[in-house]
Amino acid sequence: MALSHVWEIRSPEGGAKGLEFARAEMDAIHRTVLVHAAPTAMEIVVTADGVVVAGAEDLRDDAHSTPMSRLRLDGARITRENVWPSADDVGLPVILPGGEVGILLAWSNTSDGSEWTWRVEFHNHA
Repeated sequence: MALSHVWEIRSPEGGAKGLEFARAEMDAIHRTVLVHAAPTAMEIVVTADGVVVAGAEDLRDDAHSTPMSRLRLDGARITRENVWPSADDVGLPVILPGGEVGILLAWSNTSDGSEWTWRVEFHNHA
């Protein structure tokens, strides 16, 4: 079985100790992922077999919010970039609120960001 990573994403801004946004598991080969409708601030822990491999605290949204955030694993560090996905992002995993993970198949948006269309594929096996 391939090594997998569990991405735990929390918002520190809800409740007394924050709120879980998503807990998603995917193949460890994915070093870059997209997050749809990410919280303004995120705390992230990535584990493999229960061992922490990367983390980040207080990854904040910038002034111009977008529907997607691109997260990159860079060693034990995680970076955040708020993006309008491009052709380069097609094929990346997308973490949805709650933790479901799909693969981005297509993305397009208007130049003013008022409208977008996207396709995501979900695949599960037992």
